[in-house]
Amino acid sequence: MADDVNNKPQNDRHNSRRLRLQTLVRLRWLAVGGQAATVFIVAFWLKFPLPLVASSLLIAALAWVNFFLTIRYPPTHRLEPPAAFALLGLDLLQLCALLFITGGLANPFAALVCVPVIISFASQPIRYSVALIVFAMVCITILAFSPFPLPWFNGAEINVHNVMQFGVWCSIASTMVFAAFYAYRVSMEASQLADALAATELVLQREKHLSQLDGLAAAAAHELGTPLATISVVAKEMERELKDDDRFREDVQLLRSQSERCRDILKRLTSLSAEGDAHMRRLPLSSMIEEIIAPYREFPIEVELIEKSPRKGEPVTERNAGIMYGLGNLIENAVDYAREKVTVTVEHDHNKVLIIIEDDGNGYAPDILTRIGEPYVTKRQKEDTAGGLGLGLFIAKTLLERSGATLVFENRDPESEGARIRVEWPRMLIDANSTK
Repeated sequence: MADDVNNKPQNDRHNSRRLRLQTLVRLRWLAVGGQAATVFIVAFWLKFPLPLVASSLLIAALAWVNFFLTIRYPPTHRLEPPAAFALLGLDLLQLCALLFITGGLANPFAALVCVPVIISFASQPIRYSVALIVFAMVCITILAFSPFPLPWFNGAEINVHNVMQFGVWCSIASTMVFAAFYAYRVSMEASQLADALAATELVLQREKHLSQLDGLAAAAAHELGTPLATISVVAKEMERELKDDDRFREDVQLLRSQSERCRDILKRLTSLSAEGDAHMRRLPLSSMIEEIIAPYREFPIEVELIEKSPRKGEPVTERNAGIMYGLGNLIENAVDYAREKVTVTVEHDHNKVLIIIEDDGNGYAPDILTRIGEPYVTKRQKEDTAGGLGLGLFIAKTLLERSGATLVFENRDPESEGARIRVEWPRMLIDANSTK
């Protein structure tokens, strides 16, 4: 199961970096429409002198490639990174060629060179994106030396000073780099969050599967009861008919006794499931905490349970795999990074249920404390942290928050070293006897 949790996000992350062809095709049709409309307005409405034939050929080439991709591949086709790089590079080349014959960097639409680069950084592996941004830098540098004038009124010519050209180049280059980096960071964080949530679902699914095994056992007992009863009846009839035949009497008696034994076993399974269903699905808060703590009492680290509120009138909780896994993970982290002792304090009243987990380790490092709960924070150095700070803690935090809990991670008081985790629920969310 651990391998599934580790490998599936990696496979999903690989698939998430594959751009869907239909998305790119639609963006390119938008580009074709925008370029055609711009050329039409400049040439026929504003009546600026424009290399109309060359511009139309460049736009038609982009439209033809887009039409070919539309009929050649299904809408669900996903591009491998090299293919996506080639298409985005083609888009960049076509746009820069159109800008080159219409004024170069003096053209107010020169900033659109950033668009293919941003798309690449948001959806493609970093090595292809870096190659594309280098290609884009070369293109805008060539645009700075375009010999073609910007389309303008007849008899008027716009001369852009070299300093202004350099300023425009710097503006486009810096915008491209900043927007590309921003898109890459946002995309990676979203991808990591999606992977971590997928791992959370796998863990929760596993916990629910384990909790349902008793129900499966009861169902199996019910289904096997009828054929075993039939076998028992047939064995009795055979025993009656063959009681004087020494060759088969012992075998028939053995068959009957073993069928009765199987029925007794299945009857016990059914009764255990029926009797235990209520107490297995509902249990007092103190029993739930004891069940969670029990596996860690065998460790050299002492685990102390402090109950500040009386057990009389304590909440009765539904057995929730997410809550039990989440709390167990937090306690396990505390045990891993404690020196001698972990303290679990439980407190409840009419309004809230509070669980505090403390250890006597070194506490959380300041730079990590603000990032606790983010997926893939992996600084788990025992000498400077006191809890699990990787995917496991993210899963625990996510599962507990889904149940309605509020978590606070902090260091203990200055005079007491160690970390403290406060997990608090409104009582009505965790008490099965409350009216919700």
